[in-house]
Amino acid sequence: MEIIPAIDIKDGKCVRLLQGNYQAETIYAENPAEVAQKFQAAGAKRLHLVDLNGALDGKLVNLATISRIIASIQIPVQLGGGIRSLVTIEKVLENGVERIILGTIALRQPELVGEAIQKFGTTKIIIGIDARSHKVAISGWKDVTEIDEITFALKMKEMGVQRINYTDISRDGMLTGPNLSAIKNMAIKTGLKITASGGVSSMKDIDALKLLEPFGVDSVIVGKAIYEKKVDLENLF
Repeated sequence: MEIIPAIDIKDGKCVRLLQGNYQAETIYAENPAEVAQKFQAAGAKRLHLVDLNGALDGKLVNLATISRIIASIQIPVQLGGGIRSLVTIEKVLENGVERIILGTIALRQPELVGEAIQKFGTTKIIIGIDARSHKVAISGWKDVTEIDEITFALKMKEMGVQRINYTDISRDGMLTGPNLSAIKNMAIKTGLKITASGGVSSMKDIDALKLLEPFGVDSVIVGKAIYEKKVDLENLF
């Protein structure tokens, strides 16, 4: 089980939101690059970055901050939030991002996903499925569609997608534990590799997710549990 620490960036700062609510943010650090360096020093093998402004605005906003993070560490990063064109994907990859997470654009223009995979390769493109009550949410989680999460995942699989970053929005930032049944269901019904996200509050939650590894859940994103010291960073990895 790969543990991937998260750095959510808003206005150039490291923050966490509650259930994606932009009005309910907590600022944890003024300098996200320093946070990234701490994660690397603790033993993290990969970072998960989100441009929160970008997710809301539909375009990358914090690229300068992201570039500083990448320049300050040696481990690979994956990035989501506001990436909505092949041009932007190429630009971000050239800036040193290893994997791109597509969400809103994947739902609005699924054909672009196929084009991106054909151009950049399957390992570079991940689909972020953020769901509320099993319905896909887009545009910084503001808009909840009527599209079922499994239906959407299977459509992405047809496009050549191999990995889903799955988030239950109701759990995100709440420290209430991940939605294990929904995560398992996503893995079993799609046959895709799943990175679980949202709700991790303790090492027990990570241990519970490890039991889902045989189904294809091979990684987990941990955010607020680290910042609130619910898990011991020195021993996490």
